[in-house]
Amino acid sequence: MSRLWSPGIAALTPYVPGEQPKIVNLNKLNTNENPWGPSPRALEAIRSATSDALRLYPDPSAEQLRDTIARYHGLAREQVFVGNGSDEVLAFAFFALLRQSLPLLFPDITYSFYPVYCGLFGIQATRVPLTDAMEIRVEDYRQPCGAIIIANPNAPTGVGLPLGAIRTLLEDHPEQVVVVDEAYVDFGADSAVGLVNDYDNLLVVHTLSKSRSLAGLRVGFALGQAPLIDALERVKNSFNSYPLGRLAQAGAIAAFEDEEHFQRTRREIMETRAGLVERLTALGFQVLPSVANFVFARHRAQDGAKLAAGLRERGIIVRHFARPRIDQYLRITVGTQAQCVALTDALVTLLGA
Repeated sequence: MSRLWSPGIAALTPYVPGEQPKIVNLNKLNTNENPWGPSPRALEAIRSATSDALRLYPDPSAEQLRDTIARYHGLAREQVFVGNGSDEVLAFAFFALLRQSLPLLFPDITYSFYPVYCGLFGIQATRVPLTDAMEIRVEDYRQPCGAIIIANPNAPTGVGLPLGAIRTLLEDHPEQVVVVDEAYVDFGADSAVGLVNDYDNLLVVHTLSKSRSLAGLRVGFALGQAPLIDALERVKNSFNSYPLGRLAQAGAIAAFEDEEHFQRTRREIMETRAGLVERLTALGFQVLPSVANFVFARHRAQDGAKLAAGLRERGIIVRHFARPRIDQYLRITVGTQAQCVALTDALVTLLGA
């Protein structure tokens, strides 16, 4: 009942996640889930952690997981923060670091949780337009601001930003926090993790949902110099001291230890993406250059919403955004080879009709 809500709740516009329909024989290409399963070692670690120990609280500091992530990236434990998915990590970053007296800057077309967090935490924001080519131009961020957040590669476009441009962004704003959200970085983009020790204003956010195939486990993390991580810890421990359960910590550790599985599955996705782009281009689509596990494409002669609806009738779900500048685009997850062939076969039928 809205009369019992706290002030301001009615004005919030919540994030709308990708649809999770319950349709038999669904070809689900709308939420960028990894078509290849988690590491067998991760699954075994989760099974092994399913014991009487579940009656006990997990390690609130997740020290073993943080040590694992730190070793993997050549950092120290004090430079690693872990949370219940990267969305929670981002929420803590918005609250702890991005609430400043000057506006937060982020692209006009980007991950739609950013404006949601601004509304939730009362953060003033300025949206910086992407170029006509749907690219981030760092020169456009040379304006007064309290902080900056970008996704690299960007979502939903899939377009990546070179490492040199990120370095420029950091050097242009030495007194502002720059958050680089790298949810999809493992599929071909340049990671900024190697810059963490050079820039005290850099926070890099990752997730195990995409390249590690653990969306159902909900593990995310941030990398930055110790003062930034300490700010996140202060907020986390003011909300929930135990964000990651025993199973999540065990599975995440094992996933990082199975490098062969990680490298093999990410290569599979990148190779499948190349074939998908080739087939879509042959069908008359303009496909943005993607370094993510999805592509962003529009047909030169057909309406995007109608194509999405036609695919749905054929049991294939893609993401369509009814928003200015991108309402003709479809965001299509790179699935298995068979899923991508089924998609393009359906498009041949639709376009022929």
